[in-house]
Amino acid sequence: TALGVPTLKLYASTDRALLMEDILESPYRLGVAEDLGDARTAALVARWYRELHSRGHEYAAEHGAELYDENDALTPENLERVKERTGTASLPVWRLIEDNWDKISSAVDGARRTLTYNDFYYTNLAVARSGESALMFDYNLLGRGYAYADLRNVCSSLSGAAQEAFLGEYGPFDEREAEIDAVVNVLNGLISACGRERLPAWSAGLIEELRGGLYERVERLIGK
Repeated sequence: TALGVPTLKLYASTDRALLMEDILESPYRLGVAEDLGDARTAALVARWYRELHSRGHEYAAEHGAELYDENDALTPENLERVKERTGTASLPVWRLIEDNWDKISSAVDGARRTLTYNDFYYTNLAVARSGESALMFDYNLLGRGYAYADLRNVCSSLSGAAQEAFLGEYGPFDEREAEIDAVVNVLNGLISACGRERLPAWSAGLIEELRGGLYERVERLIGK
């Protein structure tokens, strides 16, 4: 709230919890699944994300060490665990990543950080009953990161028309961040999956990325 980014009314907080107004008694309604296909709602969501990112750069620069950053898990040790758990150690993409690790990590570290929400879904969405605004709540994964990671996270849940409306309202984004994200989103997803007792079903698609298009995306990232 200190940054001026819209939130539900905050009554009290601790290091581990927020006490916020009852959304059913607020000027907002809870998001519903249909909002993911609604172009007007998507545009309202884009305005909130644009506000978060534009106001979050300075905060992330000053308080970054205190904030969650999903890319902190992107380490050679964690990638070794991925290779072992997924049985993909012989794939050429791993050699490419290992031989160019300094370039990859430099690109990730060099991406400008801002506040990122990291957890978009309609169950975390509040839409003004007036239809004039929308905002996200449930901030357990709020942290620092590059803005495009949020754009990808949102667009993965939106239908075609809503996705176009979101991107159109949000405006320009850093294409270099998109190149970085095309690589590290797969790797971070696999790191998360391999941290569980059993590999989740959704990890199968990421493993296919290792066997398929990830190699070319790594080459693009490192400038080959």
